[in-house]
Amino acid sequence: MRFVRRWHFVLLVAVFAAACQPTPRDLSMKLLTEDMELRVLPDPVPPRAREPVRYKVVVRDRETGEPIETGVGQIFATSESQVDSYDPLVKGPELGTYYATMHFITSGQWAVAIRFARDSTKKLERMDWMQEVFPARGEKK
Repeated sequence: MRFVRRWHFVLLVAVFAAACQPTPRDLSMKLLTEDMELRVLPDPVPPRAREPVRYKVVVRDRETGEPIETGVGQIFATSESQVDSYDPLVKGPELGTYYATMHFITSGQWAVAIRFARDSTKKLERMDWMQEVFPARGEKK
């Protein structure tokens, strides 16, 4: 009987320990339009100069939360020194998910934007933000 109580205690401690594990932080940016919600996540975080940065963009209907599957769009950016970079958003394997790869030539502040339409018959909506791009690995700031 004592063994059974200990076993239950050990099981209870294990369950509580598993439940208390920290969940990964959501590092994505949330961008809103009148009828869409976009979650944007660069990989790597933070983005670095002269390394490909893959952006994952998850697009949902703002009212229903349903993924938007027929969208078209582009991500583009301009640095403080007027260097431009852009790439089309390509539909990914996950529902409502699109990907683009950016190449930031210089470190520093970049003005970044996404143009996106629910489908090719709808108007493009634009969402802007400022992105800090870190120096390339091994390079001093």
